[in-house]
Amino acid sequence: MRESSLAFRLNTGFFLRQVGIFLVMDLLLVALAFVGLVAYAENRCADVAVLVEERGIPSEEALAWMEASDYTIAPLSRAPQGLELPAIPWVPIREELSGALRSWDLAHYYRVELYSGSSAYAIEVDLSGIFRTLYWAGIVLLICQGLSLLTNLFRNKRSIRKVLRPIQELSAAAARLNSMTHMSRRELENLAGELDKINAKHLDSRIDLPATQKELRSLAQAINDMLDRVNRAYSAQMRFVSDASHELRTPIAVIQGYAALLDRWGKSDPEALQESIDAIRSEAAAMERLVEQLLFLARGDNDSQPVHMERLDLTALAGEVLREEEMIHPERTFLPRWGEEAVTVRADPGLMKQVMRILMDNAVKYSPDTGRVYLRVSESQGYARVTVQDEGMGIAPEGISHIFERFYRTDQSRDRKTGGTGLGLAIARWIVERHGGWFEVVSRPDVGTRIAFLIPLAPEEPAEPI
Repeated sequence: MRESSLAFRLNTGFFLRQVGIFLVMDLLLVALAFVGLVAYAENRCADVAVLVEERGIPSEEALAWMEASDYTIAPLSRAPQGLELPAIPWVPIREELSGALRSWDLAHYYRVELYSGSSAYAIEVDLSGIFRTLYWAGIVLLICQGLSLLTNLFRNKRSIRKVLRPIQELSAAAARLNSMTHMSRRELENLAGELDKINAKHLDSRIDLPATQKELRSLAQAINDMLDRVNRAYSAQMRFVSDASHELRTPIAVIQGYAALLDRWGKSDPEALQESIDAIRSEAAAMERLVEQLLFLARGDNDSQPVHMERLDLTALAGEVLREEEMIHPERTFLPRWGEEAVTVRADPGLMKQVMRILMDNAVKYSPDTGRVYLRVSESQGYARVTVQDEGMGIAPEGISHIFERFYRTDQSRDRKTGGTGLGLAIARWIVERHGGWFEVVSRPDVGTRIAFLIPLAPEEPAEPI
């Protein structure tokens, strides 16, 4: 049974359940028939006992006339014998038969022996006719139940297979896809086509099944949600690979171009030789940064990027980042904004410093040389807020929701000039979300951009006992 098919187990379960229902019903009918026979015989005997009390015990000549009826009355030359009927609530004993003794064979008779004055007599009710009627009614009922079991056995089998057919088709489609080493969009659409048989219209649509197919609707909904996630993940993966290939294609092309230049005449031209070396070094460094960022995001996606939490003062870390930026860009104006009190969080110092550097680098890249860059650290309702604000080109409203996407840039024309890869904010978002925080962005074109991230403050440490 454990290794059999679901259809077989369901069909067997339905069959056994129906057998159990019929068995309980038959036992109940037998009990009702027994009680009915006893109740009928008791009432019949009580009615006859009333006649005996009124008219007396009939003579021997009258016994022949009573044989045509369903009862007989016979005088006894001995004391009454038999069993006294126990008090049963649903079989009341009539007063006329109080003290009577009984014997019975419900297939043939029901006998009551009692006294009328000082004389003993017996009343016997013939039950053979009623019993034969009940017997053949039971035989007919059993035959009908047997036919019903056989009919429902095959009918349930067909119904179960019909109900399970969509599940089998979904399972077959999923098995075909599972055996493939690469799942293309065409295979996903083929699986969506199987879902379409149960009212799924598109790969990313919800499945709406009739109310009579609640279980199938839940299953199809779960599979549809899985397809949505697979579709989104597949699209994001393909876009990520395409963007990464595009970013690597440019430096590789530059390196190949300068290598060809050196091969043709750069060996004898010192100026061309130095230019080629500088360009190759620059592009190699850009490729190294891109590969490191890609590896960081890959480790983040599979939860293998280490995060070492410790108590950290964000104001001290912000001061360190600000001094480094002032050394790298001495011509720029950086304005710190924080108080003397420490803003303490539990965070990874290296990752927090990386987020601040990303935000500061973007502020420098996308603002003019005369523009000021603000770095603020504050507390707000249990969270530490770090804000970087510039006076640069700003971001269009339709682009704000995309700035944290991988390889997205608000100004595509400045890709090569700024040296960015379009992965910085994606890395920053992963780090901040891993610390339980989020970003807030406010920007106006030609005015500037303010980007802030918030992470929870560290709980206060208990005071040491004195």
